[in-house]
Amino acid sequence: MQTYDAVVIGGGAAGLSGAVALARSLRSVLVVDAGDPRNAPADAMHNYLGREGASPLDLVADGRKELAGYGGSVLPGTVVSATRTDDAFEVTLESGETVQGRRLLVATGLRDELPEVEGLAQRWGRDVIHCPYCHGYEHRGQAIGVLATGPNSLHQALMFRQLSDDVVVFQHSAPAFGQESHEQLAALGVRVVEGTVDAVVTGPSGLSGVRLVSGEVVEREVLVVAPRFTARVDGLAGLGLEVDEIEMGGAVVGSSVKADPFGKTSVPGVWAAGNVASMAAQVVISAGAGLMAGSQINADLIQEDVARAVAARRAGDGR
Repeated sequence: MQTYDAVVIGGGAAGLSGAVALARSLRSVLVVDAGDPRNAPADAMHNYLGREGASPLDLVADGRKELAGYGGSVLPGTVVSATRTDDAFEVTLESGETVQGRRLLVATGLRDELPEVEGLAQRWGRDVIHCPYCHGYEHRGQAIGVLATGPNSLHQALMFRQLSDDVVVFQHSAPAFGQESHEQLAALGVRVVEGTVDAVVTGPSGLSGVRLVSGEVVEREVLVVAPRFTARVDGLAGLGLEVDEIEMGGAVVGSSVKADPFGKTSVPGVWAAGNVASMAAQVVISAGAGLMAGSQINADLIQEDVARAVAARRAGDGR
């Protein structure tokens, strides 16, 4: 079995960027990719300097071509287990195939766990969104609804009010807003609609409204939600990665693999980059994090290679 210098688990912006950095350093690198990127439902990505409005799937395709040009390769498949052996990591795929790497880069991203509202998941990434920096500009001036599910819903409402004069907050499952919050919303002309949301209503051109359990329909063109952002670490339990719960406003909003600013985890030989380690990372940030992790992996491999060369030289000298 070939042992690669590095096996990268996840072939999105972070994984491919890290793999390219390693391949450009003449490292043997294999990317294992399940082929289900988080941003697949989105038609375009934004705030990526020089690639504004490009398809996220096109970015992946271009990244694969770049990697192949430097001698790296991509293996389609889903990882079901990853463990440490004496001198490498063994990664087993759902197909039963096993690959080995001296180092691992985990770039599996995260899973958006959406509120359970009828029809909402079908519009995700189009006119059901969560991030004003990812898609907000494209919905500027439209009738925007904010589905309140927790203490951070006020923050979302204030951010999207920056983009439109017509913002409505649906109280839904969030705790009742306090007097100060109501005052802030009222001062900005944001209406609060009491009651639980039952479904999103769609028309020929997309989302057209939000239906409450009472039957009332409030016309909206866009609905803002707050998913739970869960790090995708399925099949990686054998590595012993530390996964932290992330809190905002006193509520758990997701989880992330614990890593330092360079992507190094608490498990020797394992790095993490992108959304799996930072739930707020947009595509361009994930790509940068992958580059950083790839360079750090190469530096770590250099230290090991030097130590081996010195040991071999000493053995040859009889010392």
